[in-house]
Amino acid sequence: MNVPLQYGISGRSASEVATSVERGILEGRIPPGAPLPTVRALAAALRLSAATVAAAYRTLRVRGLVAGEGRRGTRVVLRPPLVVRRPPVAPSGARDLAEGNPDPALLPDLRPALRRLCGRPGLYGAVDPLPELRGLAARHLSADGIPAGALAIVGGAMDGIERVLQAHLRPGDRVVVEDPGYAGVLDLLGAMGLVAEPVAIDDFGVRPDALAAALSPETGAVVLTPRAQNPTGAAFDEARARALRAILDRHPDVLVIEDDHAGPVAGAPAYTVVHARKRRWAIVRSVCKSLGPDLRLAVLAGDATTVARVEGRRSLGTGWVSHLLQAVVASLWSDAAIERRLREAADVYTRRRRALVDALARHGIAAHARSGLNVWVPVREEAATIAAMAAAGWAIRAGEPYRLQSPPAVRITTSTLAVEDAPKVASALAQVLDPARVRTPAA
Repeated sequence: MNVPLQYGISGRSASEVATSVERGILEGRIPPGAPLPTVRALAAALRLSAATVAAAYRTLRVRGLVAGEGRRGTRVVLRPPLVVRRPPVAPSGARDLAEGNPDPALLPDLRPALRRLCGRPGLYGAVDPLPELRGLAARHLSADGIPAGALAIVGGAMDGIERVLQAHLRPGDRVVVEDPGYAGVLDLLGAMGLVAEPVAIDDFGVRPDALAAALSPETGAVVLTPRAQNPTGAAFDEARARALRAILDRHPDVLVIEDDHAGPVAGAPAYTVVHARKRRWAIVRSVCKSLGPDLRLAVLAGDATTVARVEGRRSLGTGWVSHLLQAVVASLWSDAAIERRLREAADVYTRRRRALVDALARHGIAAHARSGLNVWVPVREEAATIAAMAAAGWAIRAGEPYRLQSPPAVRITTSTLAVEDAPKVASALAQVLDPARVRTPAA
């Protein structure tokens, strides 16, 4: 590999080399997922010592820009924490079943709640979270068996997960994650310098045998999705939650995080593994899927120490989540009509999801979608499937960003897919895939 010519990497020190690679990623010369040269090859090309290049790569790993992959060498992560311009997922003219958004038609109208705002400006030192929102959140969580004695309001599910991880872990710590799992969580771990330990899942979430095998004295945390798992739609039932709880109870020092990002529109009841856990736990329940992505707010429940650390660190930065947002969410949660609308939205999402799964089954195509807004379809080759579906007028998402060791698949978002259109998508996919392929469930 002619490094200077291909990637434009330069520098006379570890800091300069790291900055050069970062600039190359930012400018698009080094694309996400691209392999970097070996330490020896880059050192030879730049006439530097191997120790200098190794130090540069260490800096890039701490920044979350690259990841070491053993014998595969060092690669740029698929979504480096940089503002890089990317083409839209859906090509022109294709129906977008890739982005993962909720259906705007099923989100509540915010105007009545905005009109009910008192209009008084918030000031430093105001009570946080707002008492009304805190009371409503505690009621919702307690109804699902989740202790709500310690609560914080954060800026969405990912903000909450990041803050909880920061409260307990340090770069190099190991985190057990679902495989396939949410790409945002996998990318976040890389950006924080944490090491992802993949565990296999089935339609009911993380498999107990896989979790038991993955946990060790070196495990720092476990991140689980109790329902609407992205991308597979897996969801706990009571038996699975009980089995996972029994395993985790044997590891009281492991931090347990549950990402309940879809909440009331998940299309599955809430089960938790933490209701009897004494310490090192957190549940993040976002409103972005149910009330709208622009309401960047989530409720975070956890043990007292974890919540105190989250709130203490935030007080040094953003300070609080806007009380205007908190008041809007409290107003929506207090409205019986909104509660009915959320139940109706959950029913619509369930019908759309099941319509596609059933349509695929009629073509002999296995799919996974017990809950949530997505359908996960195992395939032989992701890129060719994505390209062929786009040519047929359907934009779907490759499974690679969601996978660590699990086999290839594609994700189809059904949130806006009308029931009558499901057979069209299934027919197009059937024409793309080899009908004689082996049907195997997702790991």
